[in-house]
Amino acid sequence: MSRSFDDLVAEAAAAPVDGWDFSWLDGRATEQRPSWGYQRAMGERLARVSAALDIQTGGGEVLAGAPELPALMVATESWPPNVAKATALLHPLGAAVVADADEPPLPFAADAFELVTSRHPVTVWWDEIARVLRPGGTYFSQQVGPASVFEVVEYFLGPQPEEVRRGRHPDDARRAAEAAGLEVVTLRPETLRTDFFDIGAVVYFLRKVIWMVPGFTVDQYRDRLRQLDEQIRRDGSFVAHTTRFLIEARKPVPRA
Repeated sequence: MSRSFDDLVAEAAAAPVDGWDFSWLDGRATEQRPSWGYQRAMGERLARVSAALDIQTGGGEVLAGAPELPALMVATESWPPNVAKATALLHPLGAAVVADADEPPLPFAADAFELVTSRHPVTVWWDEIARVLRPGGTYFSQQVGPASVFEVVEYFLGPQPEEVRRGRHPDDARRAAEAAGLEVVTLRPETLRTDFFDIGAVVYFLRKVIWMVPGFTVDQYRDRLRQLDEQIRRDGSFVAHTTRFLIEARKPVPRA
């Protein structure tokens, strides 16, 4: 017998959403992964440097999966529950976690790191990234692209203006990186399928990824959630599409 709407929603509303681990959604939602394999590629780069910085590390889960960390490994995070979680996870691996407000300036000296990484940063302060990179160093990041999962966003908020849908476009990232003095060596976008198989998965997703539907609460959207629950039961899933892009940018070495 399938579980009731109220049961699914109550369970998802009570689930913890700290950190950046989406394992609660196992069996309830699926998302295609980008072809480039960010964590593996990040790990390969970390193994080749002596000093690296991971910005907006979340709960540290992605960084902790790297097979080898450099001698100097630092991660920043702004949300206090994630700072605590990342500290517990990364300190035993030899990585320091710095509580940072995700606003300029980064709390590091210029030319401090050979590699700066970030998976799904909310904001990217390109001038600061360029400042803390050593000449010849690189910034390596997987980012959320334009109109990602907007089928969910627009289900609750209605059609969004074109300037909102176009936000986080990879072409804009290229221009911003180059304006900061970096050379973009890789820029790869992909569009991927996401399926939500029950309404609890949608509730959990919106509670965790808080910028999708700002201020989302179950009580505010209960009627709309009930309609979506009926749609998922009828169709088997609610289909959305995530957009991702990989960007790698290099800080030039000054000419002699």
